[in-house]
Amino acid sequence: MSKLGNLGARLHRGEISYDFVGKRKIWYGVSILITITAILGLAVRGLNMGIEFQGGAVFTTPTSMSTSVAQAETYAKEASGHDAIVQKLGNGSLRIQIAGIDTGKSDQIKQTLAKDLNLNPEKLAADLVGPSWGEQIASKAWQGLGIFMVLVVIYLAIAFEWRMAVAALVALIHDITITTGIYALVGFEVTPGTVIGLLTILGYSLYDTVVVFDSLKEQTKDITKQTRFTYSDIANQSINGTLVRSINTTVVALLPVAGLLFIGGGFLGAGTLNDISLSLFVGLAAGAYSSIFIATPLVADLKEREPAMRALRKRVLAKRAQAASGEDLAEAPAGDEPGEATPAVVGPRNQPASRTRGRGRPSGKRR
Repeated sequence: MSKLGNLGARLHRGEISYDFVGKRKIWYGVSILITITAILGLAVRGLNMGIEFQGGAVFTTPTSMSTSVAQAETYAKEASGHDAIVQKLGNGSLRIQIAGIDTGKSDQIKQTLAKDLNLNPEKLAADLVGPSWGEQIASKAWQGLGIFMVLVVIYLAIAFEWRMAVAALVALIHDITITTGIYALVGFEVTPGTVIGLLTILGYSLYDTVVVFDSLKEQTKDITKQTRFTYSDIANQSINGTLVRSINTTVVALLPVAGLLFIGGGFLGAGTLNDISLSLFVGLAAGAYSSIFIATPLVADLKEREPAMRALRKRVLAKRAQAASGEDLAEAPAGDEPGEATPAVVGPRNQPASRTRGRGRPSGKRR
């Protein structure tokens, strides 16, 4: 068995563990810090919305253009007064995307671009995207996200309990906030592919959370009938028991996404991959973190507020204190406690006690 497999088996059996739930205040603090940073990024820089959301024009040149991407970006910016995104397609043509312009201005930009690129204006294809269409796309995206959240809460409340549904919802909001904040800080363009990636990572995050919740639900059956473990103890065991599984699934999912982001989008320059790959990469990492460090510790916090769980905790702690005091007495030297009689010492000093016990009975040596 591999070292990681052996570690997973020992974690599952409870031979070793890490106190995730006990250190939950640390994880809460880290998450709050990251979330505040993401919110500040959204407030200060905002999202770089793509042409699909704010409208604009897309110009496509004929094949085998000698103009470089950087030069075409300069021409487009001078002609429109807006930042432009230029991509070189596989057939050698250039795709020039300019957001935030209206239909009337697009004709003027087309004429200027054709002149700068030494092209016949008729050969420069132009596709216009109206802002109303982008608003519809954004509205549908928000509606889909809202419906997804509602269905998640209903399902978890029925399959598990409302506290787990609340914890999962908080973890999902945590993942969405961090992912969108990273987009604002990095400045990547938000496209429909970004929305698809965002919804995809929510499914991954929910999967890891449900795995831990299912283990927790199974182990806490009839929990009040015993006095060995508190709810937080069993929650911690559930996290440790599924820890290696969560790490494996996250790493396997992150590897191809990292290939898209760093090799496809960065090294090969396929900028169209950035919009979906960044949301997947950040979201998968944040989802794995929230499943382990946020969702389950939050469930433990909510459950420990119940009267039955508080009473169980008192009984468990009292029993542990009693067992600890018993161990201290067993390890202490005899006669240390006040009022405790010192037992007789075996050996010559015991002879007076032996004569006392034999008084009044015939001795075997007398005839």
